[in-house]
Amino acid sequence: MEISNPIKKALLARTPSEGCWLTLASPTVAETVAHCGFDWLVVDMEHAPNDVVSLSAQLQAIDAARANGASTYPAVRVSANDPILVKRAMDCGVETVVFPNIDTVEDAQRAIAAMRFPSNGNGGTRGVAGLVRAGTYGQNPEYVSRANAQSCAILQIESAEAVRNVKEIAALPGADCLFIGTADMAASLGRLGDTGHPAVLEAVSVVIAACEAENKAVGIFAGSAEEAAAYRKQGVQFIALHSDVMWLAHGVRQARAQFSAACR
Repeated sequence: MEISNPIKKALLARTPSEGCWLTLASPTVAETVAHCGFDWLVVDMEHAPNDVVSLSAQLQAIDAARANGASTYPAVRVSANDPILVKRAMDCGVETVVFPNIDTVEDAQRAIAAMRFPSNGNGGTRGVAGLVRAGTYGQNPEYVSRANAQSCAILQIESAEAVRNVKEIAALPGADCLFIGTADMAASLGRLGDTGHPAVLEAVSVVIAACEAENKAVGIFAGSAEEAAAYRKQGVQFIALHSDVMWLAHGVRQARAQFSAACR
């Protein structure tokens, strides 16, 4: 079946893309950032005060921006690799899910299965519902039959155990992208707060190489534009240019500094 999910299409083609994390739980912020030229935005439900109500509102806001000329598409990071959380997020209308803490092949298989309706022995475990936003509230008769093909699983590799298993995880059908979590990776390696430590950089290289070997996309969260550019040169396709809260704080600090300088 034809893939209409733009994020998944880009990942399968290993086309470079840029996005941003949404952590402020604000539809207004989501709509504003959607007009800033990113390819995708990830609504964070792991480390931000988001629930399915605020997720749904932000998805509506991003859709509204796209209806007014933006080209940004949404994704969500669930708070845990839990099929109930995945089901509720996807019912809200998101097709791309970022899964935290994927340490083993079994973790990855469970995540991929949670995104799929059971069909023809595919191992899917997602509960079937058509009267949801994802199915246009029951007004899209093709939704259930098309949903599996559009589901996109982005699996976070963020521990020493995950790095040991990364080749097997990358080889799994349905693992559309492996996303490196450098902060948790550093902590797992005994280097809390030091994402630039050689051991962390080596782990990043191992994940990139595993994805390259399996022709899979790899993603990462960049702390700065310079860091993002360096990751791009290493072959990372899916790059998060930090978050809404960071850009807000950065803009405020910059404006305050400029004002203070102008007053001297």
